Amino acid sequence: MKGSVIALDEIGGRRAAAHVVDGVLEDFLIDPAEDTGPAPGAIYRGICERPMKGQGGMFLDLGGARGFLRQAKGLAPGTPLLVQVSGWAEAGKAPPVATKVLFKSRYAIVTPDAPGLNLSRQVRDEDERVRLLDIADAVMEGSPHGLIVRSSAEGADDGAVAEDIAEMRTLAEAVLGDAQGKQPELLVDGPDAHLTAWRDWPEPDVFAEAPGAFEEHGIHDLLDRALAARQPLSGGAYAFIEPTRALVAVDVNTGGDTSLAAGLKANIALARDLPRLLRVRGLGGQITLDLAPMPKKDRAAFEQVLRAAFKRDGTETVLAGWTPLGHFELQRKRDRLPVTI
Repeated sequence: MKGSVIALDEIGGRRAAAHVVDGVLEDFLIDPAEDTGPAPGAIYRGICERPMKGQGGMFLDLGGARGFLRQAKGLAPGTPLLVQVSGWAEAGKAPPVATKVLFKSRYAIVTPDAPGLNLSRQVRDEDERVRLLDIADAVMEGSPHGLIVRSSAEGADDGAVAEDIAEMRTLAEAVLGDAQGKQPELLVDGPDAHLTAWRDWPEPDVFAEAPGAFEEHGIHDLLDRALAARQPLSGGAYAFIEPTRALVAVDVNTGGDTSLAAGLKANIALARDLPRLLRVRGLGGQITLDLAPMPKKDRAAFEQVLRAAFKRDGTETVLAGWTPLGHFELQRKRDRLPVTI
């Protein structure tokens, strides 16, 4: 199946979204199966509770939930603070929050703490850059807030871009005007799977949102394959991806290839597909790669491919490097929950 498909549907009463490109499941989102606390992107008026002096942070009362703010110097208990949830909470812990609040939509991001108009570097056509900045300048006139026009606005209708920016400006002004209350309160809820897909995924060739869209486009079968422990790689190689409580273990095997370069080929195949495999499964945190055997001289080539793959992915990932036992370690931001069906 050639081309791209975005399908919106439900699984077990939970909203879910799938992005398929040329028959491959490139991304998948699903709402949590149960209450997991504040969702990333949610904006709260929090009330400072107590500092964690050893960590330099502060616990905040979010109203029925708690958040943890790092680098909270100068804040006293009882101080109201506008914060945004920046990630999912680990078991038994408060979710991380940040004071840098962003109002993000499909075409624009309003940035209250960073004034000025900016345009995504991915928009390279000069005429298009001028057009989008003219729209942004007109809509944001008189506002003290900053704005980033996203790459998805390239080629979009003038009216649609202007309306999107205006909605985000209005929302930002309303929320910031309500930041100084004395009680903790949820001001903007975090996006669900459908809203996140509309906001962040590229325009597809086919967009399906009627009930049964997953069945119509074979999403269930693609999802079963993507969530299997054993994942096929190009050239007959394969990898096992197994989450544990402490880390995600990835074991790479060469399969039937017995050539001298079999290890390097299998490891490069894994490097190219690893961001997608982690993204679809919603995996983050510490990731340890038990790679197929290869000479040390080939490590630089593997790292180059891995670095390029994660750069395209977009999720914050730190390539920590090699261990004494020859494993390769990564640290990936937990911006999603592990997918459970």
